[in-house]
Amino acid sequence: MTPRLTAQISESVWRALLDESEKSGEPIPTLLDRVLATAFELDRHTLFQVSTSNALVQGVFGGAVTVGDLRRNGDFGLGTFEDLDGELVMIDGVCYRATGGGVVTSPADDAPVPFAVVTHFHPDRSTTTEFGTLADLTAAVDAIRPSENLFVGIRVDGRFARLALRAACAAEPGEGLLEATAHQSEFDVVDEVGTLVGFWAPTYARAVNVPGYHFHFISDDRQLGGHLLAMEAGTLEVGIHIESELHVAIPETEEFLAADLSGDHQEALHQAETAEHRSGTG
Repeated sequence: MTPRLTAQISESVWRALLDESEKSGEPIPTLLDRVLATAFELDRHTLFQVSTSNALVQGVFGGAVTVGDLRRNGDFGLGTFEDLDGELVMIDGVCYRATGGGVVTSPADDAPVPFAVVTHFHPDRSTTTEFGTLADLTAAVDAIRPSENLFVGIRVDGRFARLALRAACAAEPGEGLLEATAHQSEFDVVDEVGTLVGFWAPTYARAVNVPGYHFHFISDDRQLGGHLLAMEAGTLEVGIHIESELHVAIPETEEFLAADLSGDHQEALHQAETAEHRSGTG
């Protein structure tokens, strides 16, 4: 939950807030959050990423950082664990691992991570509306995203009528992403309250990140989670966090340094993200 602040301020500060809000178009709570973050020199709009999506497609699944490293760089994000053993979901500063059937555990801070994306999430823009499908949700986020050229963090809270989820299982030696996700756990969940943790990445970033939308789910009781494949929902609260900086931590492991990352791996990445190579559908 987002903390609430009640405070008395001077008339002159209030007038200045009103004037700035009118000029910038920002609601006063958002404006206050931004001004205070600047005053305290908080790193608020930086996306911190470990490794690249191309490396993941090539089977570079060895740990490059730890969960503790991620938590020092963000409080909200997603990724995977060493050997592709589970889906990583970070929310409100706590990291979770979703494995077969969506079972959620809490990894230790020294758990190794080969790929992840995290940020310090505070909504810059938000909306509450009715959604039927994942396409409806992404269309609503498209409507409030400010640009096709900025990364965006996305938090979606509410009750979901149905969720189609997957949890990656540990890869066998020598497997790439397509082969490893071919034997992942896929399952449906009905009438579940929880949160989608997601990001939208621009097309130009396709060699580094997953272009378009990428969501992981975590239930409110933190007992169920996974990578989102499809959904049916009702009224949901959606907030987006606009990222103005990208920090990519390049692994210095032998596995990463020896990998051939020169090709275009977007088709394989798309198939692995959407499960098309198993079901033949989106």
